[in-house]
Amino acid sequence: MNLYSLLQKRAAAGRPVRVGLIGAGKFGSMFLSQVPTTPGLQVAAIADLSPDRARAACRSVGWDEGLIAATRITDDAMAMIASPDVEVIVEATGHAPAGIAHARHAIANGKHIVMVNVEADVLAGPLLAREAEQAGVVYSLAYGDQPALICELVDWARACGFPIIAAGKGTKYLPEYHASTPDTVWSFYGLTPEQARLGGMNPQMFNSFLDGTKSGIEMAAVANASGLTPAPQGLDFPAVGTHELADKLRPGNQGVLHHTGQVEVISSLHRDGTTVANDLRWGVYVVFEAPNDYAKRCFQEYGVVTDPSGRVSALYRPFHLIGLELNVSILSAALRKEATGAPTGFRGDVVSTAKRDLKAGETLDGEGGACVWGKLMTAADSLRIGGLPIGLANKVPLIRDVPAGQPVTWADVRIDQTDAAYRYRRQMEAAFPAG
Repeated sequence: MNLYSLLQKRAAAGRPVRVGLIGAGKFGSMFLSQVPTTPGLQVAAIADLSPDRARAACRSVGWDEGLIAATRITDDAMAMIASPDVEVIVEATGHAPAGIAHARHAIANGKHIVMVNVEADVLAGPLLAREAEQAGVVYSLAYGDQPALICELVDWARACGFPIIAAGKGTKYLPEYHASTPDTVWSFYGLTPEQARLGGMNPQMFNSFLDGTKSGIEMAAVANASGLTPAPQGLDFPAVGTHELADKLRPGNQGVLHHTGQVEVISSLHRDGTTVANDLRWGVYVVFEAPNDYAKRCFQEYGVVTDPSGRVSALYRPFHLIGLELNVSILSAALRKEATGAPTGFRGDVVSTAKRDLKAGETLDGEGGACVWGKLMTAADSLRIGGLPIGLANKVPLIRDVPAGQPVTWADVRIDQTDAAYRYRRQMEAAFPAG
């Protein structure tokens, strides 16, 4: 709780924390908006496939022309990473293979890496985090995004001595969303294609938020970083309001969970489409338990909301501010040498799952596309069936038919086994026995 004071010491010494940002999209732009009001933090360079687009993003968030001119803006991310004037790299491309390459280059060059790119983290994060640790740099999930915020709540509960029953986030969910495509996504959001276009909204990206893929990716990241685990069937998306967290999110006959210590996403919609009261669509939560009768009595004395037993409670945060909060990760890495969440094992995976009957000869179009959505699985189950990770499901041809609702496996596709991301993923699988 002293990041700002530590930052001011750096500023007073004339040594601002200098950041290199890769990807000036929505998340990156939100981060950039906070830079002018954070003394001691500087963006030394921005790498984007379109430097002009990056400059436009800076203008759109309020940067003046002097600040833009003082910032190196390039389309060469690898050169930017290696530059000696950059201390922390922020990877915000959302492209899993690129994220792995950028993270490894940052680690090799002695730079801390904040991985906004959760897709890359879920594909191979455990091995990236091990590489970073061996190199003496920080590999971190991105504060402001839900996985890091969930990890913070989990850490709080454990540090206080509370056993954890469940942790996760909220979202808008109905079963039919799994079949959504970029052509149908805006109707589910209540938008016209023209409204989405004017808002600069990417239909494939927003479809990944809707069809369950992003929820699976984020919960796999939480599982791999926290030690919590998915249910065998993946995510159930139960309709639960904040007033019901402690009562419903319990295992067995007591609630909707498969086991204690589970990651789960709760829906802001009932299955009939009506809105859940006190929904947590934008927030995160942890459900925990009093470890003894004395703690239970303290819950009562201090007005803690519990289940009927008086032992189970929940703490939640109703929203997350995405890139507006990213400074916390950057400063934690640079000033404390600590991650705001990082994978410690391979516990959850996200497997490509057919949205419709797929035919041999078709080419998969990746996360949020028309062919597959990403289903959360235990890592052990993913390895057992040879599941194709969603992060490698783009521009990959099918060599066998896959029925709707079935997982796509390595054996169903023609994969380039010389591809660097594929090889690194396989190396990660070998290095981390599924737990």
